[in-house]
Amino acid sequence: VFIFFRSIFQDMVSMDSLVTKIMNFAQRLVDADRASLFLLDAKNKELYARIFDVGTNESEVDSDSGNKSQPDKEIRFSVGKGIAGQVARTGEVLNIADAYSDPRFNRTVDQLTGYHTKTILCMPIFIRGVVIGVMQMVNKHSGSFNKEDEEAFETFAVYCGLALHHAKLYDKIRRSEQKYRVALEVLGYHNTCTEVEVERTKAVMTQDKLATLEDFHFNVFELDDERKVRQAVFMFRDLFGLARFDRDSLIRFILTVKKNYRRVPYHNWTHGFSVANSMYAIIKHSNGTFTSNECLALYIGALCHDLDHRGKNNKFMLETEAPLAAVYSTSTMEHHHFNQTVTILQQSGHNIFSQLTNSEYKQVLSYIKHCILATDLARFFPYRARLQELVEDNTFSWGNPDHRSLIQAIAMTASDLSASAKPWELQVRTAEVIFQEFYEQGDAERAAGITPIAMMDRLQPEQQAASQVTFLNGICIPCYSLLARLIPDTRTLLETCT
Repeated sequence: VFIFFRSIFQDMVSMDSLVTKIMNFAQRLVDADRASLFLLDAKNKELYARIFDVGTNESEVDSDSGNKSQPDKEIRFSVGKGIAGQVARTGEVLNIADAYSDPRFNRTVDQLTGYHTKTILCMPIFIRGVVIGVMQMVNKHSGSFNKEDEEAFETFAVYCGLALHHAKLYDKIRRSEQKYRVALEVLGYHNTCTEVEVERTKAVMTQDKLATLEDFHFNVFELDDERKVRQAVFMFRDLFGLARFDRDSLIRFILTVKKNYRRVPYHNWTHGFSVANSMYAIIKHSNGTFTSNECLALYIGALCHDLDHRGKNNKFMLETEAPLAAVYSTSTMEHHHFNQTVTILQQSGHNIFSQLTNSEYKQVLSYIKHCILATDLARFFPYRARLQELVEDNTFSWGNPDHRSLIQAIAMTASDLSASAKPWELQVRTAEVIFQEFYEQGDAERAAGITPIAMMDRLQPEQQAASQVTFLNGICIPCYSLLARLIPDTRTLLETCT
């Protein structure tokens, strides 16, 4: 046991690798057929595991390294359930010679898997006198678990607690390091707007709006970047007024948002403004469908939805092991866009929500997070399927918060893809810069030893038309069809896209 843990501490590994190594060693220590290690989530009063049921015949586990190629999907259950839950609650060892005669044993797993559990040795893992997890051994190969097994396992559990504690600290430090690297990168690239820019914008602000601003076919290419800022301010003022919002903070916020869009071919300030303009048009045509706070979140979410986009998608971030992917494992870029929004709001003179009540502020921020994360197309498909089902079954209700959340998400996707619902000459112009960005990602992938998909391969330009038609048919038209059924005055988007 001592030699095993000395190797662990000398070569600190990730939590998943450590858990696998511990289970493999514990299994051999007491001659068990299977091993499971559950960590305790004290806040939610749950036990959880990402790697469990390690068995002697599992080929995917390397017996030397202890590494498992594909961690299992995380499972969670209440500490009020089962034998492991009993041990977590009481901190006492359970040695069960006949599992099926013990009323605390849950037979469901056996019934589903066909496995037959006979004997169980379950022991708490402590650190500083507090239970942090539970180790469970199943089916000793020769008879039942005995007192000698308990004593050996108890000694093992002491070192196990120390190792898990250090691994948690290691993961926390590693995560903090990645966050620090991301922060340095962002700070090195961006800055906030200057007061000179704020005053210059105020001096040329106009009360007049462009006649076609709420038209779904509005041409964003007609405006330079500074005029886009002024029109973004106008759209906000038109929707919400300035009674509860400071004009200088609003101007400062939008100028800094503009600066936090990188100079990439497509996901830049022009795109951010265009999506905000499309959301403005949807809100103006929604006949009071959305509440004031929902409108606020939809508009600001649309304006900020791609902040600090690097011109690379989530898949690229994960495959190249970018620092952002280590910080946010799902919806990587979208989480980053939201956190950038919050960062700007927290800067001096930028909090446009400062006059909202505490509850309003929390609600709006929660809505904004939902709206920005909804622009991850991976989320669009389940949202759309659920909303489609509700509409077709005639069970959609505007009074149901969950249903309203779904239509918010669809409205965000509709705005994000609105270039596909513009007149042909505008759509073509947008497609040109989209493919420029795609090809730059493809070049970066090829340089990293990754074969780009046809859509991002500049060596296959003949694939452009097919990929666009697939995109329009598979995503855009279904999105606009659903939006038009719930907000009929947005049908122009569907018709133009079609």
